[in-house]
Amino acid sequence: MTRIGIESAFEVLVKARALEKQGRSVIHLEIGEPDFPTPANVVEAGQRALGQGWTKYGPTQGDPELREVIAAYISRTRGIQVGPERVCVVPGGKPIMFFTMMALLEPGDEVVYPNPGFPIYESMINFLGATPVPIPLIEERGFSFDLNTFEARLSDRTKMVILVSPANPTGGLVPAEDIRRLAELLRHRDVIVLSDEIYSRIIYDGDPVSIASFEGMLDKTIILDGFSKTYSMTGWRLGYGVMPTWIAEAVVKLMVNSNSCTASATQRAGIEALTGPQDAVTAMVAEFRLRRDAIVHGLNQIPGFRCALPAGAFYAFPNVSGTGMPSKELADLLLYEAGVACLNGGAFGAHGEGYIRFSYANSLANIQEALSRIQKASERWARSVSS
Repeated sequence: MTRIGIESAFEVLVKARALEKQGRSVIHLEIGEPDFPTPANVVEAGQRALGQGWTKYGPTQGDPELREVIAAYISRTRGIQVGPERVCVVPGGKPIMFFTMMALLEPGDEVVYPNPGFPIYESMINFLGATPVPIPLIEERGFSFDLNTFEARLSDRTKMVILVSPANPTGGLVPAEDIRRLAELLRHRDVIVLSDEIYSRIIYDGDPVSIASFEGMLDKTIILDGFSKTYSMTGWRLGYGVMPTWIAEAVVKLMVNSNSCTASATQRAGIEALTGPQDAVTAMVAEFRLRRDAIVHGLNQIPGFRCALPAGAFYAFPNVSGTGMPSKELADLLLYEAGVACLNGGAFGAHGEGYIRFSYANSLANIQEALSRIQKASERWARSVSS
């Protein structure tokens, strides 16, 4: 248990809630959760399912109809052909990380993964006794990584490569040409790619590209996706993986030993989410674009902050090294002195030091207020240093 980590966003949320109980005003830019309601048609489908009796155990691998719908959706959006036998439905996206890594990794195996990155990946690598091999994400490359560095980090012990695009915490997108090159590097290696595509619908320019769509990669790739981000269904706990059938068999074994199955009514809502109107998704992404532009512009006006324009997801990841403060110290000051909850970039890995993550999954008005508070706090700190 000493090898397993946590997700710092929930720690900061607890601290922020404690301040609010004391009567303090806090603007929440720490949690990676869309602030939009679940689309009405999806809610109605879930309610209807409960009324129709979808309240019992279901198949461990997932509702057959939902698996068919997911297979068709992935085939259409990724330009590949997959059947429902490759689909595993699980309660949220994290079980796909947990189960596939548990099924594939042993002590001594190496895992190449992006850093800074979603902290659960590094946590699971360490927990399973495998060897973490971080690849630094480079601000000047739009928070993608250097392919020469990536190739140099591969070895005969590399068992898994984790690819996340768009990414948390940076909002960075791996260019299509780089993904093609990654496929060429990995095609003939004995390695599995865990491709985290949970933000694939939240991209502001261009279309998502999955490594599974390149020659020879379908049977070497686990696609992780779900409903939490795209359909604002974080509390419904509904995610899935699309993978080679031999890995799916292992995931089903782990599911039956831990969760038995994913909630039946939730899965019926998932069918409606994928097959029903997509207007709510389009509107949400358009609003995120407005917020992205506002927060990036505002952060770039604050002394010591430098913020690149994220290509996807809903996170701004400014470089704050110009403030002269360590990331954690600055994040704490912003919370306790400015009333703005955000995350220390170092919580996402060693290469996140010098950065802060802001989730702009909050209203434009609250984002503007947060920027005003940060600006005022910055001016106070500057005066205290000069005096």
